[in-house]
Amino acid sequence: QVQLVESGGGLVQAGGSLRLSCAASTRTFSTYFLGWFRQAPGKEREFVASISPRSDSTFYGDFVKGRFTISRDDAENTVYLQMDSLKPEDTAVYYCASRMPPTTTYNNWGRGTQVTVSS
Repeated sequence: QVQLVESGGGLVQAGGSLRLSCAASTRTFSTYFLGWFRQAPGKEREFVASISPRSDSTFYGDFVKGRFTISRDDAENTVYLQMDSLKPEDTAVYYCASRMPPTTTYNNWGRGTQVTVSS
């Protein structure tokens, strides 16, 4: 079981930036697909971004529109989410998750980090 620990959340003004980090406890980190999801109060969890092994491909939710960047550092067992031009509607708990191919469902989740964007 992979343990994932997010950090980097906080309170920021609209238009500001935050970088979230997610550290994983596994020796096979480089083989995992990694993703970021978020859940706002009263809303369903939604996909934010994902990155494949070797950073071959990245995907983003439609709402990102070039504002967020996902990256990974396999030497540090860490995945990042750089968030720029933040909006109040980005306020949510952000979770990182992992899955090992060929599994197509994310089955390891962190506890989340709160991001609050003030207007």
